[in-house]
Amino acid sequence: MNHRDFKTALNEQFARIAKAVANPHRIEILDILAQGERSVEAIAHEANLTIGNASQHLQGLREAHLISSRKQGLHVYYRLADPSIFRLIQVIRDIAEAQLAEVNRLVESYFTNRKSLEPVTLNELYARLHEPDLVVLDVRPSTEYAQGHIPRARSIPVDELEQRLSELAPEQEIVAYCRGAYCVFADEAVELLSAHGYQVRRLQEGYPDWLLAQLPTETNE
Repeated sequence: MNHRDFKTALNEQFARIAKAVANPHRIEILDILAQGERSVEAIAHEANLTIGNASQHLQGLREAHLISSRKQGLHVYYRLADPSIFRLIQVIRDIAEAQLAEVNRLVESYFTNRKSLEPVTLNELYARLHEPDLVVLDVRPSTEYAQGHIPRARSIPVDELEQRLSELAPEQEIVAYCRGAYCVFADEAVELLSAHGYQVRRLQEGYPDWLLAQLPTETNE
């Protein structure tokens, strides 16, 4: 094999990865699986796809070795082939934010209240984890919390938060986190808690970013 053939063959393999994620549904599926293992049915429901359509996208991601699967009874469960694959989503987002003005316009039009309060960074939260008056609040669905969460975090899914406000002390500082930078759960939690007089901020990123940064985690499984 000469140099030209080597370069072409190598770039063809790199292009397999780019081709595998060149679809908005596949990017969303990888983002979902970054939270933990999911069945085909759960992925289809979360991504608002038919089971057949979700299966096709999953097959494309599996052929590129971005995800793996296991069968349990009548169900097939998928997960990221390696947690580091979430870095691909991070890189795509970072480049899109830097190069595409439409990304920032979309974010600013949807998350209208974000500029009113400075978020907490990953490193800041890690440094403060053991402060006794700090409550780390995981507002993702409880199944995602069980698969992995930030140490000492409490699980109160955002759709249960208003009914469970009595579980939180008003004098404590709260940091709410969810799936990632574009997940609405933490923003909704901050808005609700602020309206009830709580001192609350959101984590700038999400649990997959925390995991990829190799910060400590806990699991309830």
